[in-house]
Amino acid sequence: MTAASGAAAIEQNRTALGIELGSTRIKACLIDADTAEVLATGSHTWENRFEDGRWTYALDDVWSGLQAAYSALIDEAQQHHGIRPSSFGAIGISAMMHGYLAFDAAGELLVPFRTWRNTSTGAASAELTALLSVNIPQRWSVAHLHQAVLDDEPHVGDIASINTLAGYVHERLTGRRVLGVGDASGMFPIDSAAVDYDAVLLEKYRAHTGRDLAALLPAVLPAGADAGTLTPEGAALLDPSGALQAGVPLCPPEGDAGTGMVATNSVAPLTGNVSAGTSIFAMVVLEKPLPSVHEELDLVTTPAGAPVAMVHCNNGASELGAWAGLFHRFSVASGQYIDEDAVFATLFDEALQGDADAGGLLAYNHLAGEPVVGLSQGRPLFVRTPDASFTLANVMRSQIYGVFGTLALGMRILSDDGVRIERMFAHGGLFRTAGVAQRFLAAALDTPVDVGELAAEGGAWGIAVLAAYLGHADRDLSAYLDDTVFAGASVVTAEPDPADVAGFASYLSRYRDGLAIEAAAITALPTKDAS
Repeated sequence: MTAASGAAAIEQNRTALGIELGSTRIKACLIDADTAEVLATGSHTWENRFEDGRWTYALDDVWSGLQAAYSALIDEAQQHHGIRPSSFGAIGISAMMHGYLAFDAAGELLVPFRTWRNTSTGAASAELTALLSVNIPQRWSVAHLHQAVLDDEPHVGDIASINTLAGYVHERLTGRRVLGVGDASGMFPIDSAAVDYDAVLLEKYRAHTGRDLAALLPAVLPAGADAGTLTPEGAALLDPSGALQAGVPLCPPEGDAGTGMVATNSVAPLTGNVSAGTSIFAMVVLEKPLPSVHEELDLVTTPAGAPVAMVHCNNGASELGAWAGLFHRFSVASGQYIDEDAVFATLFDEALQGDADAGGLLAYNHLAGEPVVGLSQGRPLFVRTPDASFTLANVMRSQIYGVFGTLALGMRILSDDGVRIERMFAHGGLFRTAGVAQRFLAAALDTPVDVGELAAEGGAWGIAVLAAYLGHADRDLSAYLDDTVFAGASVVTAEPDPADVAGFASYLSRYRDGLAIEAAAITALPTKDAS
């Protein structure tokens, strides 16, 4: 796209702005609403905090981060197109799913934001799963709420509403307490036919607790629905300079899983995607309901409301990043400076030279608890036997395999239930080094894995596309993505290599057996907060 055509799109408001609050970055992405081409981006780095035994983000950091990412995008638009946008065709907000934001009747936050990463809701999760006959993972909003009830927390009596992070930001920008169906499906189970919370299960919860949960939850909307417009107060929150105009329409706010499905064109049955960041998860759009309940699997939806099986692992690429940071620091200490991107590329390339089974090495990336394998806390571990092949290539292959270990265990359950997958699309920074993590993931899943150029901007681009979809909602979302957004898109496919498949299977067998080491480490090595 030329600077002139980009400027014209911005000037005529033929644009869509997407902002996603991820685990480590808040990213803004501006696209041409007609072509979905990226016009400008901006980002802000942030981190969760472990305070009073819980993972959280401060709401002040939410708004300062949003403002910083937005400001960076406006500066880049000026730099590339010679114009500073003051309005947009549409806006979309997305964020990490699940968690717990509880407010009183005045809209005041009652307790610090409890993120998806917390694994302190085991009792509530087990009770609700048994009550509803649907798996209710620990990170789901209703699990956090019910755990607070079980623990008789003082704030429970004052709760007037609960929300996700995306829903909270959207409400502050528009004044409307609504939520996209994909994000809502991580709060409470959804009836896909009704595109709403499951009324039968809501009644079961009311009968069990005496609590009208429906009154606390945000209203559910499918992709393309009217979700309100930017208010003057909302515009000032996003852009304190006062340049941003009110009145811009917003699409329903979504979770990062839904935007990942859009960013990878994985909203049709038999398709799926893997998103790798601080956490890692796989989404598979189902042809039919699963035959049984599995605690390792979530049942969520696409942004249009179609049923999806989700394997969500709390621990993704953070431990791998810590190892890369170690090698980066060595380069600095040795006086042979190598920048962090080059360190990653070098280590990933070296992993290709490793043994197919990583030489007998094992890596566990569990910085936090991992309910998929029954771990309430995390202890990152690197383990080898004396006769293992301890080479740099095997160390790095084992670390990358370790990112996919817990995910692969969950995906084996789907395979055993007869779920078919024709194509998996991968996205996230882990896949920036061509042909490495993508190849290993294809081996882990024994399925072709695609990586495409449009996935580079991730969820921020995905929610921008959903904002642009407001002008095309008379069409099916899948058809819109196929015919308009992804038409002619470049995709690179990695087929599973038989030697890699066999090697990863051997690694995964050891990985499963070695989980006993993880459990022992939790008992033997308390954290500072627990000591």
